[in-house]
Amino acid sequence: MKLIAITGMPGAGKEEFLNVARARGIPFIRMGDLVREMYPLRGPEDKELTLGQFATAERERHGYNIWAKRALERMDGDIYLIDGCRSLDEIEAYRGLTDDVNVVAIHTSPSIRYERLVRRGRDDAPKDLDEFHARDDREMGWGLAKAIVLSDHLIVNEGTLEEFRADANAFLDRMQS
Repeated sequence: MKLIAITGMPGAGKEEFLNVARARGIPFIRMGDLVREMYPLRGPEDKELTLGQFATAERERHGYNIWAKRALERMDGDIYLIDGCRSLDEIEAYRGLTDDVNVVAIHTSPSIRYERLVRRGRDDAPKDLDEFHARDDREMGWGLAKAIVLSDHLIVNEGTLEEFRADANAFLDRMQS
């Protein structure tokens, strides 16, 4: 099985990359969806935790690769995309399944990411720059910065949406050939 693991800071363009892959019929799993799925099932000791705090607590209790282990249980096929890898521990868990793991980091400057996060208006959108920086710090604390720096491939997403989609398609062409 060939795995393509997407990593990047919040708002960098991981979801758009996923949309391109989905249009090509590549199956995927979102790491964040796993967290959101388990969040309502959390125990009484976690009832006061936010979604991000719950994700961190699970990593501290079960190891930093816990979300990867849970994702692996749902994968099958020749090629599979994992959206939202946040640590080298998660990536190593995938490498334990197959030698064919390609980590692609999506990079976008903080100012553009902040504007995107505010504009998309999800529940987890930052209310201000302090909250934005706190989220970045939390995700980097999980090991996200190392996953980005040590990725196999880098796509810079500073242009138009069409340019980014073209870059994502070119990357996926190489992966599927």
